[in-house]
Amino acid sequence: MKVNSDWRGGFLFVGNHLLLDFLNTRPVMDGETVEMLPDARALARWLAAAGLVNERESAGLIRRWSAPEFAEAMEAIRQFREWARETVLKIEAGDSIGPGVLRNLNRLLATYPDVEQVIQSDAGLEQRRHFSPEVPEQSHAPLANAFADLLTSVPAARIRKCNGCVLHFYDTSKKGTRVWCSMNLCGNRAKVAAYADRKRAAAERKARGKHKR
Repeated sequence: MKVNSDWRGGFLFVGNHLLLDFLNTRPVMDGETVEMLPDARALARWLAAAGLVNERESAGLIRRWSAPEFAEAMEAIRQFREWARETVLKIEAGDSIGPGVLRNLNRLLATYPDVEQVIQSDAGLEQRRHFSPEVPEQSHAPLANAFADLLTSVPAARIRKCNGCVLHFYDTSKKGTRVWCSMNLCGNRAKVAAYADRKRAAAERKARGKHKR
């Protein structure tokens, strides 16, 4: 059976970039907006699915972050997501980024620095990012860093919103012509709809031909 790689740990990963995958935690499914990060425990699961923490670390966070006092921190995380989404929508529309976006982002980068450390691995010494959050708001560190990377390292013309839904993605295809979030999702639905349209048009032409005779 073919594994659908669009989903990991119950979350969508079609964005080809951490920040865009984070934006995609509020998709529209069956016509309804779905909040995939309703609480801090869901955030802990997403961090594991995104590869920012391992499963053991995620399980520990889920236990610790189940307390109701983390609700306010989660609201701040979701506000960051929607603020980032507004900026990405402007980029996709070809608009410029205002100075306020950079001020807010730089404030987050200073408040929640993305720390790196040197570790000993099988291949020798390696420099890796160190992310071991104690509270949900520390998740701003990798997310703000990903936002900065999107603004500075990803060509604006390659940041897109799917033609068929609300999901965002970084088009890494060679030709740069990707228009769907995923062929397993909207791309397949579009192919099915196009096939149905062709069948319907062919049937109508055939019916018109019979009528003329």
